[in-house]
Amino acid sequence: MAWNEPGGNRNDNDPWGNGGRRGNDQGPPDLDEALKKGLEKLNRMLSGKGGNSGKSGGSGSSGSSAGGLGAIFAIAAILVVGYVVVQSFYTVDEQERAVVLRFGEYSSTENPGLRFKVPLIDSVFKVGVTNVRTAESSGQMLTMDENLVTVDLQVQYRVSDAEAYVLNVRDSNEALAFATDSALRHEVGSSSLDEVLTEGRAELGVRVEQRLQSFLRTYGTGLEIVRVNVESTQPPTAVQDAFREVQRAREDEQRLKEEAETYRNRIVPEARGQAQRMIEEANAYLSEVVERARGESSRFTQLLEVYQIAPDVTRERMYIQSVEQVLANSSKIFIDTESSGNMMYLPLDRLMQGTGSGSSSGSGSSGSSNQPEISTLADQVLQELRTRQDSNIRRSR
Repeated sequence: MAWNEPGGNRNDNDPWGNGGRRGNDQGPPDLDEALKKGLEKLNRMLSGKGGNSGKSGGSGSSGSSAGGLGAIFAIAAILVVGYVVVQSFYTVDEQERAVVLRFGEYSSTENPGLRFKVPLIDSVFKVGVTNVRTAESSGQMLTMDENLVTVDLQVQYRVSDAEAYVLNVRDSNEALAFATDSALRHEVGSSSLDEVLTEGRAELGVRVEQRLQSFLRTYGTGLEIVRVNVESTQPPTAVQDAFREVQRAREDEQRLKEEAETYRNRIVPEARGQAQRMIEEANAYLSEVVERARGESSRFTQLLEVYQIAPDVTRERMYIQSVEQVLANSSKIFIDTESSGNMMYLPLDRLMQGTGSGSSSGSGSSGSSNQPEISTLADQVLQELRTRQDSNIRRSR
């Protein structure tokens, strides 16, 4: 039967110590009394004593107070032991390194994993060494040519030495800010305004990174610079419009230079090609004239030798060749004979038509193919002249 079942039987299973007393007391139990009884039971359990409720009242009260203090001390001991156990172990992540100080003095640097420390003696400082951090710097400063310029800078860095980061400098981030400002002002003060605003901007970031890393290494901050980015460089607000005009003029100058360079690269090769072509043509003409002169001189020498052997025949042949050359460009010839004063007309065009009537019209013959026909026509003309000359001689006799 449960302790709170209805009925008239006495039930000593009441946890609040009311026994079988139910009567008309239907209110909630007294919390103070319940707590006191709970402490008494805990005291009896820890002290190993039974329920000596039959002793005198004085001795019972002193025993209960001593038992309460023992329970409190036991609970405190349990809590202290639990706290010591919990504080004796810690975990280091993969991205961290733990710097352990024992009595305030450096002891070791722990790698990732589950680690042990002596509570209240060892102090552990966890430092992230793989994540890249960012710091920004901005300020107005003087350049080498005494002009004001505003520079916005971004520094990316990480912790390379956890021990130096924790122990050497009180605030490494503040030291980084001061070193960045010093390095930036030193490099800007060593450059002209044009270099900072235009083509020297990227080089400025490299120089600041090198100088800043040197400062941090000297200070022993344990920081390593990953990259320095010069985000913007601007002149003072009051003169920004004038600087923009100057910048546009420089861009126009650079554009015109590039266009001129392009035109030069296009014209100069063409001119050189034309000059080389003219040189080659002149050399070809020179070779042609020289070779033609040599041929003419050689032909004249050979003709002279033949003329010396047979002057009459050679003279007549030369005359015939000259007549052939002259008649080749004329379609009509008038001949004045020595025996009579009559002029003889030779229609060479008709004679040539008659001579060329036997050839096909579609043969497409050139001037060189008509040369034999002209020679034949010249022979016919000479034969006709000789015939008429002989007939005239006979008549005169």
